[in-house]
Amino acid sequence: MANTANKKFKIKRGDEVMIIAGDDKGKTGEVLHVLGKKNAVIVAGCKIAKKAVKPSDENKEGGFAQKEMPIDISNVKKVEG
Repeated sequence: MANTANKKFKIKRGDEVMIIAGDDKGKTGEVLHVLGKKNAVIVAGCKIAKKAVKPSDENKEGGFAQKEMPIDISNVKKVEG
């Protein structure tokens, strides 16, 4: 079995990337997190999911929260420049 702890990716946090596959194809954004064990990245403003949130002490109204979801690292490419 391969050791997953020593994976090296060319994409790092803060890099500008373009989505090359999926619903957000063609969009660009900054990498917020690199998830090594999942071979995925989280890109700002891409692959947004809505989640229903119940009212609580911090959020009196409840409603919907938007969150960026992971994108497989093979579906993004680094933008030069």
